[in-house]
This record gives sequence, C-alpha cells and structure tokens, in this order.
Amino acid sequence: MDWLTRMNQAMDYIEMNLTEEIELSEVARKACCSSHHFQRMFSFITDVTLAEYIRRRRLTLAALELQYSDITKIIDIALKYGYESPVSFARAFYSLHGVTPSMARQNGIELKAFPRLSFLITIKGAEAMNYRIETKESFQVFGIEGVFDTNANGNGSGESPNTPAQLWQQCHANGEVKRLEVHAGDLPSFVDKDLYKVHAVCSYRKTGDDTFPYMLCAFKSESSQTEGYSTITIPAQTWAIFPSEPFKWEEFDEIIEGLYRRFYSEWLPTTGYDQVDVMEFEIYGGRDGQNYVELWFAVRKTA
Repeated sequence: MDWLTRMNQAMDYIEMNLTEEIELSEVARKACCSSHHFQRMFSFITDVTLAEYIRRRRLTLAALELQYSDITKIIDIALKYGYESPVSFARAFYSLHGVTPSMARQNGIELKAFPRLSFLITIKGAEAMNYRIETKESFQVFGIEGVFDTNANGNGSGESPNTPAQLWQQCHANGEVKRLEVHAGDLPSFVDKDLYKVHAVCSYRKTGDDTFPYMLCAFKSESSQTEGYSTITIPAQTWAIFPSEPFKWEEFDEIIEGLYRRFYSEWLPTTGYDQVDVMEFEIYGGRDGQNYVELWFAVRKTA
C-alpha cells in the first residue's frame, strides 16, 4: 500500500467519525505510523494542525445542519459534534464563522465551508530538491532528553519544558547547550567536519501513543564525556538526507519548516521510499560565516 493510499484512508476514517470520538491512534494506524509522526506530517503538509482540521470539518457540517436539517435545537447539534454545552459550541462556531449558531439559520447569512482533505500528487514546478541517500553503520549519541505530549500547545507554565522548542530555550538559558558542546569531544569520522557539536534527534524510541522523545544530542566518540547524560544507540539505517542552503539564524524556522514540508509533500510520495517511523535527526553545521541544517530521515525502499 503506497503513501498516498494510507494518508487518504486516514482521512476517510476522520470523515466517517466526525460525529463520534476520533481516536488519534486509529488515525495514525490507518496511515501506518505513530500518532506523533502523523500529526507532525499532517501539519507540515497542510499548514494546519490535525486537531484544527477536525474542528473545522465538524463546524462546517454543523453549519449545514443548522440551515438544512430537521434538528430544531442548537444543543442537539452541539452535542452531535462533540460540544458539551451550547455556550462552548457557540463560542467555537463564532470563532470560525463570525456569526452565532442562531444567526446561521437566517436566510442569506454568509458562512465558511472547509472541505474534506484528500492527498494527491500535484505538479508544483521545476524547483530542484537536493538530497542524498546514505547507509550508515550503528552509532551512538548522548545528550539531554525530554518526553513530550503530542498535543502540547507550548503554553505550559510549569518549570519543565513542554515542547522541544522550550527545551532548546531552557538549555541555552541555563548553559546546558554549551556544556554539552564541551563534552561532545571530536566528531566521528562518518560525519561532515563542518558540523556543530550539538544536534537533535526525535522519535528514536517508543514512549506511548501520545508522547514522543526528543534529545539535544552530540555524536559519541572516543573523546566524548558522557557521564550524566542519556545515551542511545542508533541502529544501522539507510538515511535520506536533505541539506538546506546557507542561512542566517533568524531564518531558521522558515528554512527547517520548508525542508520538512517538501520532504513530506514532494519527495516521500514520489520516490518509492517509506519513512521508517523510528527517528529523525536535525543536524546543524556552518561554513563561511553562515549556517546550514540537514534533516536525516530513516527510510526503506518499498517493494
């Protein structure tokens, strides 16, 4: 079963269950990946979170029912689409449509409709996408690990970071990134000597249906000092590696999001490879006064 078929089966499941509880683990199972992986992939391709897409689809159907169905009570429509009270339904409805549910029943009122998503291959142009395929033997990395909730919104007020971005911010602020850089030692021979010492790896072990691990890491070599850090072994893998063009740090978010988006929407559906749902590396480097990033995806050739 190819990538496009799996993604559309996941969309079919969502569409058939908009008036029921949608199990994100089942959505991911339809796409043959983890919940965390599916939600990241979905967001990069569509520019909207999976939760927001489901919300928009439910409120689109709710608006149609308000106008055309025989259901007379707003509370019944609210309950049908997963809202526990008319107040919460009205608030969500107004935020999307700009009118209240009762106003939506008026003749000629303007509403918004968000159609069902389908995944397909489209011709977007002739812009080249640089990549290389490399097979690497097993190696080890070590560093500072966090385990995060797939649905975390980054607004937590606790002392512990609840997103990878917050982990980076915290470790820069408390000096842990610099400390890891010092303890990294020499770079191993199988990586580019222009690389920095601190990188990141994601989803390298199973932590739960709705959580994922993320580590600020360094490659382990003979000169590394690993005491006090988490160490993981990366098995031998085939990697699809996507390098960025040189950039300034203020351009980082745009650059890395563009690489992820093009991998998921252009490269993966068309090349005959599947992503191995175990890990991704963000590898950072610099030369000539500018920075670059490489995304490493573990892949396998499909039969």
